[in-house]
Amino acid sequence: MYRRILVATDGSKLSQKAVQHALDLADITGAGVVALKVVPRYPQSYFEGGVALAAAEVARIEQQWQTEAQDAVNAVQSAGQLRGIKVKPVTARADLVSEAIIATAKRQKCDLIVMASHGRRGIKRLLLGSETQQVLTHANIPVLVLR
Repeated sequence: MYRRILVATDGSKLSQKAVQHALDLADITGAGVVALKVVPRYPQSYFEGGVALAAAEVARIEQQWQTEAQDAVNAVQSAGQLRGIKVKPVTARADLVSEAIIATAKRQKCDLIVMASHGRRGIKRLLLGSETQQVLTHANIPVLVLR
């Protein structure tokens, strides 16, 4: 059924639900798993009154985010190893999370994307956006969304 499943994670409790389902599906189907965490770039603000950080401080923050992302996908790999499932940990640096998820799925030849959704509605969804909705709209492969 599935040969390679991409699971998007951020290490949160909600995304752990997606990880568990992806590992369950991989166990049932014999698929491999690609664990992905997208790392944003540090936002640069040029608005009046904004405080600009030194380049070294921005680099330190981005490195910390990268380390945390690697820890999150390594945790998925460890969980997969306990179950005998091959998991490839991947991090991607991008400002648009949904595009990075879709591009990684394509590059890794995945045939399913598994991700969690907060299920925001109304004004919260409008203000915060929905990466899950963007993936659902633009992905060319099936997407399993868990809430």
